Amino acid sequence: MNITKSKIPLSIWAIGFASMLLNISTVMMFGVVALYLKQIIGAGTGFIVMLEGFFEAMAFVMKLASGLISDYFRRPKKIMLVGFSMVAISRPIFALCATVPMVIIARLFDRLGNGVQSTPRDALVGDLSPERAKGACFGLRNTMATAGSFIGGGLGFVAMYIFDLSYQQVFMWASFPASIGFILLLIFVNDPHEKEVTAEKKPIRHPLHLKDLRRLGKPYWLLMVVAMVFMSSRIGESMLVLHATQSFGMDPSFSHGILILYNCTNSLFSYPVGVLSDKLGRYGFLALSFVLLIVADAFLGFANSLPVMLIGVGLWGIQIGMSQDMFLCIIADQIPEDLRGTGIGFYYLINSIGLLLAGFIGGLLADKYDQFVTFMGSGVIALLALVLLVVLRPTIDVKKKRYFKLITKH
Repeated sequence: MNITKSKIPLSIWAIGFASMLLNISTVMMFGVVALYLKQIIGAGTGFIVMLEGFFEAMAFVMKLASGLISDYFRRPKKIMLVGFSMVAISRPIFALCATVPMVIIARLFDRLGNGVQSTPRDALVGDLSPERAKGACFGLRNTMATAGSFIGGGLGFVAMYIFDLSYQQVFMWASFPASIGFILLLIFVNDPHEKEVTAEKKPIRHPLHLKDLRRLGKPYWLLMVVAMVFMSSRIGESMLVLHATQSFGMDPSFSHGILILYNCTNSLFSYPVGVLSDKLGRYGFLALSFVLLIVADAFLGFANSLPVMLIGVGLWGIQIGMSQDMFLCIIADQIPEDLRGTGIGFYYLINSIGLLLAGFIGGLLADKYDQFVTFMGSGVIALLALVLLVVLRPTIDVKKKRYFKLITKH
C-alpha cells in the first residue's frame, strides 16, 4: 500500500478546521437567537417557530441548488466561499440592526449561507480525497465539524456570562470564527477543477439536463430509497431532551448536556469508522449504523433510569456520524465525478424529506401513545431500512463490478 497516496491532504484538514469554525459560529448564534427575537425584538413564539421552519426549509433547498451550481461551474471552492461570507456577514447585521425585518434578513443570510456551503464542501472532499482514504477524509471532516458544535455551545454560554447577557456582543464575536474559516478556505484549500479549467484540460461543465438524473444511475437512486426510509426513523433530537426531562426528572437547566453527549460520541467515532471503512468496506458500517439506531431505541424505550437512557443517547450520536459519513462516501465512490455535487445535493434533499416524515411520525406516536411507542416505532422503521439495505446491496454496490470490468480490460 502506498502511504503517500492514502494520507489526508492539507486541503481536507483546512476544510475540516473551516467547518469546525463555522459550526462554532452557528451554535453560538443558535443558542440565543430565539431569545433575542422574543425578548429584544418582541416577536411572538408562533412567529419565531414559523420563521425557523421556513429558514431550515430554505437551507435544504440551497443544499440542492448549490450542488447543481457547483457541477455546472465546476468551482466548488468559490461557492463554499460565498456561503461562508454570507454567514459571516449575517452576524454584524444581527448585532447592529434591532428591527424585525433586518433580523429576518440576517437569519435568512445565515441559513442560506450554511446551505450554500454544505454540498460543495462535501463534493470537494470527495474530489480531493485519495481513493484509499476517502472514508478517513469524510470522517475527519465530520469529526471536526461536530467538535465545533459543542465548542460553540460552550463558548456561547461563556460569552453570555462575560458580556452580561448582551446579545449584540455575542453576535459580533460569533462573526470571528466564520471569518477565520473563510480565510482558511481561501488560502489553504486547492480546488482541482480551477487548475483543470485554467490549463484547458477539461471544458467548463455543460448545462444540466434531466438526463443527468439518469446518469446518476439506478444504484444511486436505490441507495436514496434506503436513505429515505432510514432518515424517516430518525426522530428529532428534541425528543431525547423531552424524554430525559419528562420521564426521568432531569433538571431542564442540564438539557444541553444531552446535545453535548450525542455530539461528543458522534465526533469521537466518525474518524476511526471512516478509516476502517477504507480498509473493510462501507456497507458493513452503514448496516452497523442502522443496527446501532435500533439498539439505541431499545435503550431509550426500555430505560428505567437516567444512566441507561444516556447510553441510548450516546449510541444515537454514534449512528448519526457513522451513517452520514458512509452515505456520503458511497455516493462519492460510485457516481460520476462531474455529478458529485448534484448527487450529494439530492441526498441532502432526501434527508430533509425523511426528517420531516420522522418528525411527523414521531409526533403522532408521542401524542397518541407515549414515548416508549415512539422509540419502538423508530426502531421498526430502522429495521425496515436495514432489510432494504441487505436486499438491495447487490444492485447498489457497483464499485466492485466496475473494478472487475477494469481488471478484465487490462
